[in-house]
Amino acid sequence: MTGGAGVGFSQRIRLEWLDYTANLLLAGNRGEAIPAALRARLAERFSLGDGRVSGNCDKAVSILFRVWAEVPEERRALRDEGLDRLRRASAGERLLVHWCMCMAAYPFFGAVAEAAGRPLRLQGSVAAAQAQRRLRARLGERETVARAARRVLRSFVDWGALVDTGERGLYRGAPRRAVENPALAVWVLKALLAAGDGAPRSPSRLLCAPRLFPFDIAPPAPADLEAGQAFEIVHDGPDRKVLLSLRRRAVPVADVPEPKQASRVAEGLQRHNRNHCRSTETRSPRFRACEEIRRPSQVTAGTPKSRGRGGR
Repeated sequence: MTGGAGVGFSQRIRLEWLDYTANLLLAGNRGEAIPAALRARLAERFSLGDGRVSGNCDKAVSILFRVWAEVPEERRALRDEGLDRLRRASAGERLLVHWCMCMAAYPFFGAVAEAAGRPLRLQGSVAAAQAQRRLRARLGERETVARAARRVLRSFVDWGALVDTGERGLYRGAPRRAVENPALAVWVLKALLAAGDGAPRSPSRLLCAPRLFPFDIAPPAPADLEAGQAFEIVHDGPDRKVLLSLRRRAVPVADVPEPKQASRVAEGLQRHNRNHCRSTETRSPRFRACEEIRRPSQVTAGTPKSRGRGGR
């Protein structure tokens, strides 16, 4: 995530809102029905009284919609598999699925998780100011960065990933959630690679990354990695370390036009040529004379070929 990247995830989001959004999709809702249902659900939380609703409500709806509903084509299969996993996931597994979808939709979310996860592993606690300094060093000295980071950290507290201490702005890590589901671990790897830069990565390092600090994920076996054919697997270095990248989908070859389509294309080319000839006829005499000079001379029957400079 570079300094020019946007923040996006700028509101305090509750876990039950993410559950509600995913459940809307699982129930078959699509399009504008989802943000309409979310606004109705969140209106009371963002109410200003007298029937007015804070503008932050629309921002929260936009975040939820982007995480689960407004997913780019290349990540829809990942989203659909994530929805399927939510049907039978435990509480800890549900949090992991939402966590990965948030990172895939918003790089800033993953950056905040990493800024919190590194000091947590070193000292068991993280200060909001410490995480904000790390983020400002990467993204620039902007107040929007510090404000959004505070809200993401408070979301982590709401989700049970961080715990408040007696000191304001200081958090400690909650007990890590063990994940021993190989199929879910494979899905997490796909989500992390989809949110990355495309370079091959070690699966063990991906699953132990600081941005996944709330979880203790057991690496899947090699057979689990090969089963779905989702990864390009290479063995690097003398120790044959396993590196993963997402397998690229083949680009479909364009269909050959049917005879009727081909005839329409030919007719279009003929019209284009006729129009070009008419436009040439209407050009000025001076333009046509210049065009004749530029045009290579043609040899006609009975006309001797022009000799080279040394010819006689």
